[in-house]
Formats: sequence, structure tokens, C-alpha cells
Amino acid sequence: MSCPVQHSPDGVPLIHAVPDDVQADRERLYQAGPVTRVELPGGVRAWATTHHEVSRATLTDPRFVKSVDHWADYQNGRVPEGWPLLGTIPLDNSNMLALDGAPHRRLRQLTASPFSARRVERLRPDIERITAAALDALEPRAGERLDLKSEFTFKVPMSVIGELYGVAESEYSQLGEMYAKLFSGDMADGEHLRIYGALFQFFGEMVARKRAEPGDDFTTDLLNAGEDGDALSDTEITITLLSVVAAGHETTVNLLTNAVRALLAHPDQFALLDQGKVTWEAVIEEVLRYDPPNNLMMFRFATEDVEIGGRTIREGDALLTHYGATSRDRAEFGEDPHPEVFDVTRTRGRHISFGYGPHICPGAPLSRLEARIILPMLFERFPDLRLAVPDEELRVESALSVNSLAEFPVVLRP
Repeated sequence: MSCPVQHSPDGVPLIHAVPDDVQADRERLYQAGPVTRVELPGGVRAWATTHHEVSRATLTDPRFVKSVDHWADYQNGRVPEGWPLLGTIPLDNSNMLALDGAPHRRLRQLTASPFSARRVERLRPDIERITAAALDALEPRAGERLDLKSEFTFKVPMSVIGELYGVAESEYSQLGEMYAKLFSGDMADGEHLRIYGALFQFFGEMVARKRAEPGDDFTTDLLNAGEDGDALSDTEITITLLSVVAAGHETTVNLLTNAVRALLAHPDQFALLDQGKVTWEAVIEEVLRYDPPNNLMMFRFATEDVEIGGRTIREGDALLTHYGATSRDRAEFGEDPHPEVFDVTRTRGRHISFGYGPHICPGAPLSRLEARIILPMLFERFPDLRLAVPDEELRVESALSVNSLAEFPVVLRP
């Protein structure tokens, strides 16, 4: 179902945030904002920022932190045991994604080198090679219906990030399946703990192998990171790999898929690109705004009562940043054309779909580079690429945090 609006006794809207009609739900959340209550699957309640200015403000406000130690409902047992969305929340305070302040800065600095502009740009030939090989593999089936997501927009980023981190090619499929389950909204109670444990074991074993046999990869860089005696522990490296691979891979898969979908659904906008009137960079930034790869940033928690957006967020309350709703903000993106319109010539406003502030996604440069390389190569090889079903029949995954199609049926060469 989509997210109907109710009102609590104090008059604050309460929206059931179960994604169905994604575009309509984003608008409904935006209209209920700038800060509103949401009810998540399992009856868990939180606040959500849905306007641009308020979202940016809370993403840099030190009174909101990532550690579940400050989440009253979790600490008091009001979150259902085995709640599926716990798989998207860092529960271990040795996880960079659960830290703030000096501990977060330390891990961020120690893990920054692989995502530097120089290291990312070095990947360009590898991305081009991996993409060309994937396109070659599709050629024999170009006239058939196939799932572009599983056959291409999933496989290429997994191969790129696998090479970056030193994952064996034979393990790409296993790793991708585990992450797909981790982000799924359909897991049975407790399944997320099993998947998280399996991922922790996977990366722990990989760290041990790289310590014994170093390579030219991100994992080896992490093992060598640090100076003045400050180095990452094997546990810190394992958790960093688990978290960053999750964020980097899933985001890029959804960015590529959403970009192809948007261009096929808006041939007038694609024509501007084809005519050289806009750049791929402009297209990618508009896709990130119009149909962001993540619906929202999962919880941060108030360390004291905070007045913001006309609401009082109490100490211990959970707060989401809803990127999809924020991308509809007229104050940031204007009224003409409305933000719900896909417009690759849009110049007003800056999206925050990769986050903002101290926790901005470190893999954003890599994700953008992949999109700038992979999308042109796809359309150059298959310029007549078409959907195999009407756009309205495409099904969005039920996962709350990520914005992902279940499958993307296309014909590459009709």
C-alpha cells in the first residue's frame, strides 16, 4: 500500500511509510513536512525530515547521533525482536556508520585513501574493460527480453567494487545475494542477524587472506593505513568493508537502473542528450535528484530535546532523512518546472542524495564515475534499447531504505 496519513492526538501527521507508489509517496511526505512522524513496518515510529533546508540542518546537527545507545525505543525493548530493518542500522559502535565526532573522523581519515580523486580515476580503464565485457556478453541475447538489472546494472558495479576490494570473481554472486537479502523488506524475523553474521564472516576471512597475501586493492590499503602507531584493527577493517561495500554497490546499481528508466520514460530529455545539448554529468545529477538510489538515510537519534521545523523531537527519538521527499522541495528546486518533473536542464538547487555533512557517502565519486562511463557505453552499444513492459508495470522492491526495481525487463535491440 502507499502511505496514508493519520493524525495523532497532538495533531502531528503520522504517515505509514511503506513504499508502493514511490513518486506519490514522496509528494505526500513532502506535503506533510518539513518534519513529520512516520510509522515503519512493525509499528516502529520515527520522525522524518522531508524538506531540503531542515534535512541539511539536521544532518550537521551534533545533537543527532548515529549510535543506537541513544535510541529510547530500542533500549527499552519497544522495537520488535528480529525487526527486519535492523539489518540497515549499525548496532556495533565499532562501525564507522555508528560513530560521530572524533571517533568517526578517525575512521573516516584512515579509510579515505581508496576514494580519493586520484585513486578513483585510476579505476577508469578497469571500469571501461568490465563494462565492455558485460556488453559483449549481452550481444547474443540482444533481441530477446532480459532483465537489465540482474544481467548488467548489478553485475558491472559488483565487478568494479570486487576488483577495488580484492574480492575473488567467483564470490561476486554470493556477495551480491547476501546484500540483496540484507536490504530486502521481506526477511523473516531474525534473518537480518544471520545475513549480517555471514557477511561479517565473509569479510573477516578476506581480511585474513589479504594480511597473509597483500594485493593492490582497498583491503590491503586499509591494512596498511595509519601513522604514529594508529592503525585499524582487523575487526574495524572487517566492519568497514561490510558497510562501505553495502553502501557503494547498492547505490550504484540503483543509480544506473534509475537513469536508464528515466531516459526511456522521457524521450524528449534523452533527445537533448543525444543532440549534445546537455552532458551525461547533468543527466546523472538530475537522476540522483528525481529518483534517488536511496529513499532515505536511516536513523539518527536525538541526544536532547530539539525544536526544528515546527516540531519538538524528544531526547531518544529516532530521525530519518527522506531523500525522495526532500527532492520535491519547491524552495530549493523551484516551481517551473515542478520538482516532480524530470528535467535534465535543471540548474536550480543541489540535491543531497549522497547525504550531507560528516556522513556524506565516501563512495559518491566512484558511483558518479561509474555512471559517467557505463551509461554512455550502454546506449552507444544499444541505442534502440527499449522497455519490454510498460513503465507502470515495473515493480519497486519493498525495501524501505533503498530505491530499487525488483527487475528491469528490456529488449536491447528490438
